[in-house]
Amino acid sequence: MISMSSILFIHSMKKAVMKKHSLAVLVSLIAAAIGLSACGSSSGSKELALVAYSTPKSAYEKLTADFQATSAGKGVTFSQSYGPSGEQSRAVANGQNADVVNFSLEPDVERLVKAGLVSSSWNQNATHGFVTNSVVVFMVRKGNPKHITSWSDLVKPGVQVVTPNPFTSGGARWNIMAAYGAQLKEGKSEAEAQAYLKQLFGHVVSQDSSARNSLQTFTAGRGDVLLGYENEAITAQKKGEDVDYLIPDDTILIQAPVAVVGSSKPAQEFVKYLLSPAAQETWAAQGYRPVISGVQGASKFPKPPGLFTIEYVGGWKSVTDKFFDPETGIVTKIEQGLGVSTSK
Repeated sequence: MISMSSILFIHSMKKAVMKKHSLAVLVSLIAAAIGLSACGSSSGSKELALVAYSTPKSAYEKLTADFQATSAGKGVTFSQSYGPSGEQSRAVANGQNADVVNFSLEPDVERLVKAGLVSSSWNQNATHGFVTNSVVVFMVRKGNPKHITSWSDLVKPGVQVVTPNPFTSGGARWNIMAAYGAQLKEGKSEAEAQAYLKQLFGHVVSQDSSARNSLQTFTAGRGDVLLGYENEAITAQKKGEDVDYLIPDDTILIQAPVAVVGSSKPAQEFVKYLLSPAAQETWAAQGYRPVISGVQGASKFPKPPGLFTIEYVGGWKSVTDKFFDPETGIVTKIEQGLGVSTSK
């Protein structure tokens, strides 16, 4: 678009040109003015729409600012949206503007691949598309008054559990698969592990829409133990919340994906930055486990002896069908039996 200053420039020069009756010169001047306008109005700025799940909001406050200080991020601005991973993914698939997405589950990115919004090669890099790691932990009241140390303690009489709703929150699905996989690690059969899930849900007293909302519910005083991300527990302690947390011996490695929507060069540069040593150090300082080696601060994260990945319980495609199918899913039926909403 030609700026007002350029229009005035054209108007003033037109008078001089018309005296010479030179259409060719007039055309040249107009072209030059357009070029000047383009240079003058374009500062190289580009707004990137970042759409993410609920927990990394505070980390992105620093990460976006640090990226803007790099040569690749010069002139880049951000709009940001945070919420339950599944809801965010569906919103983008239905038209919400996004240049970069950071969800809690691979299936939430794959939904955008199927919609033609994200390249099918999004995870063909050194980190397999993941930008952060974490683990499922138990957050408990200060001093751990209920003496909770293992998965079996969560189903003891009188213990109240807080976890998000797995039909809106990706974090909730990680929690459930951590509980299920831990039973298998302990030598139980699949049937016994499924029975444990039913027993566990009988102790759940709150199911918010997102992991962040569940944290707020817990720190407000609801429940005895919160199932959630290690990084959320670390953040809560840094903010002075009166809580402790522990990592069970058997737990799952949470791998959060990041992807570019479309083909924006600034978006590609931002994702590249998020995987850089500098950004991964920032992630680590925020309580996330780095996805690359050699990052300062990584050594503070202990490795649980029974740590497993989603592949141990079948991978997300199998897990989604088996546990969360809207009609036949194991967890779907458990929740419906308890009168909990399973609508997305």
